[in-house]
Amino acid sequence: MVETIKSGIAMLKTLESWDVDHIYGIPGGSINSLVYALRDEETAGHIRYIHVRHEEVGALAAVSDGRVTGKIGVAFGSAGPGATHLYQGVYDAKMDKVPTLFIVGQVGQAQMNMDFFQEQDEAQLFGDGAVYNRTVMTAESLPHVVDEAVRQAYVNHEPAVVVIPNDLADKEIPADGYYSAAANFRKAEAPAPTDEQVDDALTLIKQAKKPILYIGQGVRGAADEAMELSQKLQLPIAYAALAKDVIPYDFPALLGSAMRVASKPANEAMAETDLILFVGSNFPFAEILFNPNAKFIQIDSNPAVLGKRHKTEVAMWADAKKALRKLNNHAEKAADSDWYRANIANADNWRDYNEQMMNKTDGELRFEPVFKEINRIATDDALFSIDVGDVTQNSVRLIKNTGKQRWYTSGLFATMGSGLPGAIAAQLSFPDKQVFSLAGDGAESMVMQDLITENLYHLPIINVVFKNEELGFIVDEQEDDEQRRFGVSLGNVDFSKVAEAHGVTGISVTKQSELQKAFDEALEITKRGEPVLIDVQITGERPIPVEKLELDPDKFTDEAISRFRKRYYAQELKTLKEFEKES
Repeated sequence: MVETIKSGIAMLKTLESWDVDHIYGIPGGSINSLVYALRDEETAGHIRYIHVRHEEVGALAAVSDGRVTGKIGVAFGSAGPGATHLYQGVYDAKMDKVPTLFIVGQVGQAQMNMDFFQEQDEAQLFGDGAVYNRTVMTAESLPHVVDEAVRQAYVNHEPAVVVIPNDLADKEIPADGYYSAAANFRKAEAPAPTDEQVDDALTLIKQAKKPILYIGQGVRGAADEAMELSQKLQLPIAYAALAKDVIPYDFPALLGSAMRVASKPANEAMAETDLILFVGSNFPFAEILFNPNAKFIQIDSNPAVLGKRHKTEVAMWADAKKALRKLNNHAEKAADSDWYRANIANADNWRDYNEQMMNKTDGELRFEPVFKEINRIATDDALFSIDVGDVTQNSVRLIKNTGKQRWYTSGLFATMGSGLPGAIAAQLSFPDKQVFSLAGDGAESMVMQDLITENLYHLPIINVVFKNEELGFIVDEQEDDEQRRFGVSLGNVDFSKVAEAHGVTGISVTKQSELQKAFDEALEITKRGEPVLIDVQITGERPIPVEKLELDPDKFTDEAISRFRKRYYAQELKTLKEFEKES
């Protein structure tokens, strides 16, 4: 007698062979046969089912699994509404190049193409978002299609979608009729650059008067090489926001990120630079921000992006770590540079300003003192899941990352509501590490129902909600557009009570004197293995707009500069030009 196995069980064992240990989702009539298989596998002590309260939360958590672990994350949803809820996660993964698998239910084969209840042409829905997008046709092929989907997601660094008619996962197939490619899979590795490319790049850097090293996520794991090159060739370092956690906060020549979710020193330096060494990034605002006349050297492991963002003199298809190491080995130490010295002084001045704001005790409670408390209690290897909005901008500037901590958010797609799911993902994969979810009240409102998930699985996440009762990031855009506020008010929600209603300890903070006690209490609660939420009522005062600085007397009147300094408490801030004159 031939041994058999249910097709759905075989599919789940295929996922397990790829080191998938949990999967997010919500049951539904069109995916129940797979859910029954998941029940049996979990009961047997294998893959774990994480029951979220919204498919979009599961989808975004799966994407963050990839962000924080490098392993593929998996989420499922039923046909129709379940599928459309997953859609946000598909594009989040696509835009940030994160391998993720989305499993989508479909009505049984006999009901397909019959306008059946919740039936949808799901393959067409995901056609643009997914690098691999297939509807399974037979029970026997189900494990193979999922195996191929995972491989394609890893190879292309993009999401894959598998649609499964509900009558397939429950069918018996031969127990030896499927196999996995996981043990044979190898991730492609880019080479080192050629000697000629390295020497050409070094010649251009030597000729430059104001060179900059601009890094992206591709430099993760090569921070030491980047810092060595910075010091050796007198290159200040700017970064794309998603690379916030690569270089330690206190590295002297670290300027921060550029554009709007950014820091003052980086924006000022990018306006003056005459050469950019662009490594491991596909920064979408390069055409707007970067000087088109600057010389451009690009290093990337993806040949498709070479020359994409700027006219390029030297393009290296190469692994960032290998390339930076080779540049260091070939380079002669540059003479001390006035440009480098001025940028270090400017970065010091900016850090002093942020310290001043974090230590501010007069007036209404702003966001900066909250970050002081976050930095105070954060462990050396904490993980920060950051939502979208003002909180992204503020955390880029104010979290004092150690080089061991992780900081991540929804980047190119900028999905509001990604903070809480990202924290769930991190805590599941790293149960012994400290995890923060940082969100504004607008973003938290979108996903707060999944505080239940934190409670259900005893995930000791520190949730911090910065509540100013408006969509602050959009308020600032409306101000810049010289428009009156419209559609941005949120009302006063007591998120501490929302948390309590979901079984999570809630703490409310309305004034400066309550901050330290609140964060000490949160720390104790999470040490007991339970989640906590701190609702912090902050003023709606705008963060300093580093993309619209009014500090340069060559461009602005004394009155305008004085007004700007007063509004943003910037009396001690100096411009890069001032430091250049002093060098």
